[in-house]
Amino acid sequence: MTLTIHTMLAAALVFGGVALGTGPLISLLRRFQVLDYPNERSSHQRPTPVGGGVLIIATLVPAWLWLEGAAFLPLALAALGLAGLSLVDDFRRVPTGLRFICHIIAVAGVLYLNPGLAGWLPDAIPGPVALVGIGLGWVWFINLFNFMDGIDGISGVECLGIGLGVAVIAALDGVPSGHGSLGICLAAAAAGFLIWNWHPAKVFMGDVGSVPLGFLIGWLLLDMAAAGAWAPAVILPAYYLADATITLLRRLLRGAAPWQAHRDHFYQQATQAGRSHARVASLILALNAVLIALAALVPWLGTWPALAAAATTTACLLTLFRQPDSAANP
Repeated sequence: MTLTIHTMLAAALVFGGVALGTGPLISLLRRFQVLDYPNERSSHQRPTPVGGGVLIIATLVPAWLWLEGAAFLPLALAALGLAGLSLVDDFRRVPTGLRFICHIIAVAGVLYLNPGLAGWLPDAIPGPVALVGIGLGWVWFINLFNFMDGIDGISGVECLGIGLGVAVIAALDGVPSGHGSLGICLAAAAAGFLIWNWHPAKVFMGDVGSVPLGFLIGWLLLDMAAAGAWAPAVILPAYYLADATITLLRRLLRGAAPWQAHRDHFYQQATQAGRSHARVASLILALNAVLIALAALVPWLGTWPALAAAATTTACLLTLFRQPDSAANP
């Protein structure tokens, strides 16, 4: 992948828009009392403005639309629709069922227009079954991305890792160069937001950021898989996939409602065990660097050895997060 002037300019505008615009946005959110107040399930201790994801979506979607052209328009409109609904949810709660239905509609609409997103699955799986399976997985990814945004810096670090990872795979000609441009813009948005969201966070992303980001990143990973890089598309988000999915299964086995707020995620257990938000986010960042390397090495290691190595390193971090850390600075 060769960095074009369009890619560099788009990434610079995204980074600048988020990094420079978040300060005034924080003031506006405080003025209108758009704050997340701590409760017994919170990982923060003081009222903090929520809704910083507005600028991420407001800069990233136009940048992707500029780079991808008219073909990206349906996806852009769906992402903006989800952002609008989620913004309302940040101000006043939207019923869970309505949110879920909107997620399904957005995913179904894009899959209807681009059924090739399921084309990487084995031919033995009938087309309609493949589309339904991909759609359900995509809807789950949207929601897990929202569930995982629970401590300072964590979603910024995840977006940074996935964005840079996609760019690396594109640089190695594992996917078309256009994917790399989108990944660089995603990483730029994450870097700009981390300036304000690193511990102690001055602003939270909110559903307005995490929900459409889950939608957009889910599409990017599926499009990577459709381009032949399905193993890297699984490896890059391995931490979020593992933490959210294992936590959901454990809660279902206990009879807990999946949509209820809780502190059962591995990263939440890590902070409860004495690690600071910054330490937990830094460990996830380090894991993401390993996952990027493993995704890049798929052609040389082989698909299954790379997947096994990604699963093993991710499991090691999950196990570590459940252990007390007396040396951490809470």
